[in-house]
Amino acid sequence: MDVSFLGGPHPQRGVGVVAPFDFALDRELWRWIPDDVSLHLTRTPFVPVEVSLDLARLVSEHETLREAVQALCAVAPEVVAYACTSGSFVGGAVGERAMCAAMELSGEVPSLTTSGALLEALEELGARRVAVVTPYTRSVTDSLEAFLGEAGIEVTGRSYLGLTREIWRVPYRDVVDMAREAVVDAPDALFISCTNLPTYDVIPQLEAELRMPVLSANQVTVWSALRRIGKEAVGPYQALLDPVARRGPASMSSLPPGPPVTPDGATESGNLAGLPGPSAEREPEPAVAGAEPEAAEGVEPPPFPDDLGGLPPL
Repeated sequence: MDVSFLGGPHPQRGVGVVAPFDFALDRELWRWIPDDVSLHLTRTPFVPVEVSLDLARLVSEHETLREAVQALCAVAPEVVAYACTSGSFVGGAVGERAMCAAMELSGEVPSLTTSGALLEALEELGARRVAVVTPYTRSVTDSLEAFLGEAGIEVTGRSYLGLTREIWRVPYRDVVDMAREAVVDAPDALFISCTNLPTYDVIPQLEAELRMPVLSANQVTVWSALRRIGKEAVGPYQALLDPVARRGPASMSSLPPGPPVTPDGATESGNLAGLPGPSAEREPEPAVAGAEPEAAEGVEPPPFPDDLGGLPPL
């Protein structure tokens, strides 16, 4: 059969992505990408170190980044993103800027990091007080707070899991539990850190419940990279991506949050078996399952087709 009449394939814009060797969420990145853009991913070399400040420094060494960018340039991306939050905040603001400069020098292409994209997104939303959720240990979470402090961003609350490996296995339910714990002091926005932590489906649900913008590491990375080439990220109802969403539930910060409900009207909470539970300003301890507080009178809980914990990890 003659298919020459199709005239394709259609032209594609290219976004290069440098990810740590253990990055497992390629598919999640693609979910924010429009049809006429392709992602070109490469990974840093394997090192036998668990998730920690030491690993963050190893996967962000300038020589490692230069070699990765040079490999990507074989397919001529228009922008390169370093998709690692801890690796891009571990050296502070000066270290993050130096990483961008090293990548740009190597590939002669505009470059950005996840942590730099986070600051850009917070500025876009006008958020100066944020709550943070991380899967990290306390020391790595401290480093994120220090990085935000350098930029004049106040961390109003935080919750972390204390994990050092296999972060991509954390279910949405654990992310929701941490989010509820972290936002008690009415921040302007919530940030969910780590590009290896699944967040795509949970963002619009949390915005509806918490009545504030919710950012995640992968979301801000893709949003910022596409912005550099004049494209827009796609996805569900999210305040960062859709100005209309900013005037919807995500902007209603004066309303108290209510828990999500399952189809039978019950609320649920839970934790990933075998993993430590969320912690706020203390060493991680297992979370205790229990009933969620009732929604404030007169405030309709958001419609949830399924409990967030029922969604499979990406």
